Amino acid sequence: MKNTLYIIRTLVTLSLLATSCGPKENQNKKEGHPHNEEVNKEPKKEHSDRDEVMLSAQQFEALKIKIDTIASRNMSSYVEANGTLEVPPQSEGAITSVIGANVASIEVIEGDKVNKGQVVAYLSHPNIIKIQTDYLNAFNSSNFLKKNYERQQKLYDAGVGSGANFQKAEARYDASKVMVSGMAAQLQLLNVSAQSVRNGSVAQRVALRSPIEGYIQKVEVKTGQYVEPQTELFEVVNTHHVHADLMVFEKDVYKVKKGQKVTFNIQSIQDDALSAEIYSVSKTFEDSPKALHVHAEIENKKGNLIPGMYIQGRIQVESSETMALPESAIIKEGDKFFVFSVEKENKDWSFKPVEVILGQKDNNWIALQFPEEIERNTKFAFNNAYYLMAEMKKGETEHEH
Repeated sequence: MKNTLYIIRTLVTLSLLATSCGPKENQNKKEGHPHNEEVNKEPKKEHSDRDEVMLSAQQFEALKIKIDTIASRNMSSYVEANGTLEVPPQSEGAITSVIGANVASIEVIEGDKVNKGQVVAYLSHPNIIKIQTDYLNAFNSSNFLKKNYERQQKLYDAGVGSGANFQKAEARYDASKVMVSGMAAQLQLLNVSAQSVRNGSVAQRVALRSPIEGYIQKVEVKTGQYVEPQTELFEVVNTHHVHADLMVFEKDVYKVKKGQKVTFNIQSIQDDALSAEIYSVSKTFEDSPKALHVHAEIENKKGNLIPGMYIQGRIQVESSETMALPESAIIKEGDKFFVFSVEKENKDWSFKPVEVILGQKDNNWIALQFPEEIERNTKFAFNNAYYLMAEMKKGETEHEH
């Protein structure tokens, strides 16, 4: 009997449960709140949460995040131009011999600093001695002809001398003066004093002297070597006037002009850029490549600047006021770029990605525009964009699990 009552009670209970569940399900369907819609609402809320990074005050301080509103900044656009360090023609000197001779001694080596007129080598040869003795003979002969000319002039003036003899003596004396003057000029080219020769001092060797102040760049002879006239023996360069010689391609020529600023780097000073100002723009193109030379005076010379060094430069061609942020404030995600807006929520900090369109780059700053209008007092993170994006992605991954 007891078992029968227990079974009846169980059946009644199950019937009541089925009745109570049925109407609620139907009611939900009638009111337009299916169970699936409640499930679909939740991911939307989760998606909104994922587009945000929350940092505690301690995290904010530890990362040293800089925040501020975006202000207009003077941004420059540039023309990329490479080239070399060069010196003007008047700062280069070639030391040659004006006579065929042997190198008696070499007084310098490559890299030595020399002053203008300093001896760099000595030459010796019988021809050098012959030029001096020929000059001395010509000088003495000219003195004799001078005395004869003066004697014939007195006789002619007194009316007892022949006019023909006077004219002949005058012509010979004039010719001798020209010869002496020419041979004295030769001695001067050899750096030999004509006065010393007239005093009877004949030099066994002659000095080669530097035409400018600078550094010996090349030594192209050996001791004892015979050198032909006009052979280049030494090369001297004055690096005081070293400048940047940049090659600007045809497409950018119209942007470049005198007075513009240039920043450039060289291999030996990688950590610090040098600055220069354009003082000359060439008017003719080189054939290969199709570019013209732009010369710029270096303003902050430092280190060992040697002509021929390769340089990478940027010419500042124009500037404008625009919104900009440091490079470290911008992160690329897919095909888009983002910065992070900042709001303080109680003691924590909220960072949200905001899409931007990038413009020109000036050193570490990048001009940008916002596809959608932002409030003027909106604050943005000026650094650590990479870390913030990584934290946001990490939050998305954890939520999916």
